[in-house]
Amino acid sequence: MNYAEHLSHNLPIGSGVIEATCKTLVTQRMKCSGMRWRHPGGQGILTARSLIQSGMFDNGWKLLAVTYCAKVTEVGMDNVIPFPMQKGDLEL
Repeated sequence: MNYAEHLSHNLPIGSGVIEATCKTLVTQRMKCSGMRWRHPGGQGILTARSLIQSGMFDNGWKLLAVTYCAKVTEVGMDNVIPFPMQKGDLEL
């Protein structure tokens, strides 16, 4: 590694920048008390946080918006069970 060249371009040469990014990006959000993440949810949170922290949210979201859109199916009122009733509580 050419340290002098990297330093002349104000580029980091140590691991401190990466370690600090991991702490602020991942650890502070993903390892809070009581949190449990599965891969899709955790990846979504980390993607959004990385875009926000890098200042690239608007551009990044344009690329990712299609991936994070869910198809929503409208349900008619005939299929809605009022709270607090459960399916087993209905008399047919």
